[in-house]
Amino acid sequence: MDYSIGDNVSLAVPLPYLKTAESMPMLRPPDLVSTEEVGKIVALNPKDVVSVKFRRGTFLIPRQHLRKCL
Repeated sequence: MDYSIGDNVSLAVPLPYLKTAESMPMLRPPDLVSTEEVGKIVALNPKDVVSVKFRRGTFLIPRQHLRKCL
C-alpha cells in the first residue's frame, strides 16, 4: 500500500515492541500505542519503515503493520 507524509494510520496488529524515531532510537513497551489509536505519518524511511507520530511519541513502524484511516 502506498503511504505519504500526512496520512492518518493505525496499527493493523499489535507489535511486540515499539522503536522510537529519535536520533538514538530506543525500544519501548508495546502498550504505549493501541490498535485503535490514530497517528500521522511524519517521515518515510528506507526498508519499508515509516515514522508515525502518535499521542505518546513518534515511532518507527514497518509499513506492513499499518492500515490507513479515513
